[in-house]
Amino acid sequence: MSQDLADLPDRAAARGRVDAAYALLSEDDRAATRLIHDPVTYTREVPYAALAALRDRHGVVPVAEPELPGWPEGTGYWLVLRHADVDRVLKDPGTFSSSFGGTQMRDPRTVEDLRYVRRMMLNMDPPEHSRLRRLLAKSFTPKAIGALEAQVAGHVTGIVDRMLAAGASADGSVSGECDFAKDVSADLPLLTLADVMGVPPEDRWLMFDWANRVIGWQDPDYRVSAHFDPAGASELGRTAYALRPEPGPDGLMPDPRSRAGMPDLYAYAHALGTLRREQPGEDVMSILMAQRDDGEGGGSVSVEEFENLFWLFAVAGNETTRNGMPGGLVGLLGDPAAQRALRADPTLIPNAVEEMLRWWTPVMTFRRTATRGVELAGRTLHRGDKVVVSFAAANRDPAVFTDPDRFDIGRDNARRHLAFGAGPHVCLGAFLARSMMTRMVTELLGRTQWIESAGGPVWLQSNFQRGVKRLPIAWRA
Repeated sequence: MSQDLADLPDRAAARGRVDAAYALLSEDDRAATRLIHDPVTYTREVPYAALAALRDRHGVVPVAEPELPGWPEGTGYWLVLRHADVDRVLKDPGTFSSSFGGTQMRDPRTVEDLRYVRRMMLNMDPPEHSRLRRLLAKSFTPKAIGALEAQVAGHVTGIVDRMLAAGASADGSVSGECDFAKDVSADLPLLTLADVMGVPPEDRWLMFDWANRVIGWQDPDYRVSAHFDPAGASELGRTAYALRPEPGPDGLMPDPRSRAGMPDLYAYAHALGTLRREQPGEDVMSILMAQRDDGEGGGSVSVEEFENLFWLFAVAGNETTRNGMPGGLVGLLGDPAAQRALRADPTLIPNAVEEMLRWWTPVMTFRRTATRGVELAGRTLHRGDKVVVSFAAANRDPAVFTDPDRFDIGRDNARRHLAFGAGPHVCLGAFLARSMMTRMVTELLGRTQWIESAGGPVWLQSNFQRGVKRLPIAWRA
């Protein structure tokens, strides 16, 4: 159901309810929630022990929202930790809305910012969401999917070729080192998204920077990400890059959740959408621009809708694979027996990919807002309450996964993970993410004799995305 801008969550009342419940927690539980909320925590590790303790004792727990850099003090929220409850929240958009308050833990700063995010498919509820979802689903035709899978295979081969070409020969073998996070896993989703959206491949690092600025806004490096080189870019890319905003005196970029915070992305999207409507290609976005919806709402995709869909693909479509691949490799590096097993029997790789997604969980949290009073895990939630689901906790819930902290490539129910969400907003590109990860693991293990750590990894500062900034590895072929 669409939301009237006059119909806003009552933040003062929501905060009062969180504060009252928070005051009743034990000091140990309050300390656990502070640890879980603090983005700096995740530069060291995910606080799984704290999540498990709160999941076991409460299921749903109030979390205070103190001021952080770029994040004003907020209302606080209710953190949902059990697999069954997370699944329930995601599958009931009538009670737990994506539109009412948006889907980011941090509230939009202004009513205009809330109006802006509500125009994105990510922050819509049915039936508006259903209309755009149908149009997108129809655009992934069998022919388009077949072409994408062939392109993924070619990209993986090219990336691994470059990795191996940088090695040195000695004693009849070749060995080398690389930063797997940047040199290997980052480029594959960028190249694939360029194929999906009809973006010239020389512009793909624009998407890397845009994703960093939006997803990694809590991280001091990512919030000012500037890897794109306009010298070799298309005219579209150079024109958009000229509109890139500069950090303010506090070192922060403008809020990337506002249209004014991403003028370069929106200029690029507008120009590309107009071009694809006038000069369609073979890419999915060209197909989308030509679609008409025969269901409720009807019509075709407007250029403004295309701009917001471009934001979704360029930013959200990048991150699960980009961080899931190095996260999965972290699992393999810590379990030599698993690496040997996959080398000996590549048919185990698809299930291993599901376990990588479960065990790593690239997207750790997502937000909904209650539209009415509801009971959840013994808590009474009210209209306007901010409800944040923890995929990190749900994917390690012992009620679903035996010995959940163990990385187990043979886990028979690994696919029950919620790494792609559930309900009407389940990830539309899940098939493509699985294809990219499966192909990359297969090719890496098939063309090397061994892979091991070559130094300490660096994790993203974020309580939203479990990001891998650097992952040095050594390989032998």
